[in-house]
Amino acid sequence: MRDDAPPPVPEHPDPARAPLAARLPSSPGFWRSPVRGIRFTSVLGLVLLAGITVLFVTGLLSYAAYNPDLSPVNDTTPDKGILGFYLFAWPTNPYWLYRLTQGLHVTLGVTLIPVLLAKLWSVVPKLFTLPPARSLAHALERLSLLLLVGGGLFEFTTGVLNVQLAYVFPGSFYPLHFYGAWVFFAAFVAHAALKTPAALRAVRERRGTERTELADDLAAPDPVPPTVSRRGALRFVGGASLLLLVTTAGQSIGGALRRTALLAPHGWADPGSGPDGFQINKTAAYAGIDAAETSEEAWRLVVTGRGGRSVRLSRADLLRLPLHSSALPIACVEGWSTADQWWRGVRLRDLAALVGFDGDPPDVLVESLQRHGAFRRAALRADQVADPRSLLALFVNGEDLSADHGRPARVIVPAAPGVLNTKWVARMTFGDL
Repeated sequence: MRDDAPPPVPEHPDPARAPLAARLPSSPGFWRSPVRGIRFTSVLGLVLLAGITVLFVTGLLSYAAYNPDLSPVNDTTPDKGILGFYLFAWPTNPYWLYRLTQGLHVTLGVTLIPVLLAKLWSVVPKLFTLPPARSLAHALERLSLLLLVGGGLFEFTTGVLNVQLAYVFPGSFYPLHFYGAWVFFAAFVAHAALKTPAALRAVRERRGTERTELADDLAAPDPVPPTVSRRGALRFVGGASLLLLVTTAGQSIGGALRRTALLAPHGWADPGSGPDGFQINKTAAYAGIDAAETSEEAWRLVVTGRGGRSVRLSRADLLRLPLHSSALPIACVEGWSTADQWWRGVRLRDLAALVGFDGDPPDVLVESLQRHGAFRRAALRADQVADPRSLLALFVNGEDLSADHGRPARVIVPAAPGVLNTKWVARMTFGDL
């Protein structure tokens, strides 16, 4: 035989003739892909170690942006208990903060899907290993693995459904995703503490060196002939992630890149033309808005403040107040955002002054005319009210608000999640909430 001749391909018995025990998933011989191995799994694991950490942090930031400690109406997860230890007053600067953090959260989550699926595929034989537990330590490791796999699939599935505006959850998305994230990340931290040192050693290992114990657990003892190399498989996973990145990121970046967001509900081009032709989630029809009650003749804004002082303002009354402009985007929990829109209206702090708060304005509770959907009421912190860019907007991009964008008046606040920018505003109550 010539020295450069390829090694002979081993003959593999017909799996159908193998004993029953060898044909069960608990048998090492059941898993015969030559791609599985420590280096393949370790590279994927290290990518997920960095990516999931960023996802967890940006997810917690998103929850903080709702200001759940401010008022029960903002608290999407009222039974969070000690899990809300980190909450802080969400700032208004920079004005694009929520657009950045939530856009990163959603885009990165979608991009990591191929990596997660490949990682789960690479370790799936370990889920069927018998006996289920060889010791207490092994039992804890198996439990963390089950929580990791189940939690990962749950979090990514619910996240994708929410991004796609598929509200099919058995309850509210917010607590499901919030609690699921804590369970998943706890298992993730435990698993990472156990496996990261070995994964780093495996990535540093050169070919030809002795395999580690982890490699023996993952590599098939009797692999079939390869059709793709491990490096090729990693390239395939990377290419799939890149494709998802390109077809998702544009919904939060905006501009010309929005047309590349083919997989995002608010991708492609703007949904309409004219000053009001930018993205929305909740239409006036969906919210149950009656056109008659939002007409200029019928609509009144009730503003209440210190000592029960109250004023009723028509649109004409608001137009006689000093009007100001702000260039702000709308950024939503689903990861999409608009470009900066040019809003014009009355400053929230000026409305507070009308009802007795001439100095530093307090918090405010904003109530909408909407009859359907979440966040019919929303609370804003004093710093959000005081920001000169925070408006009760009457116009956008030089024209009256359309019905779907909140006519006759809506709130717009820098760096706030879209649901806190209440549309079809009917009442504002300034003071202790």
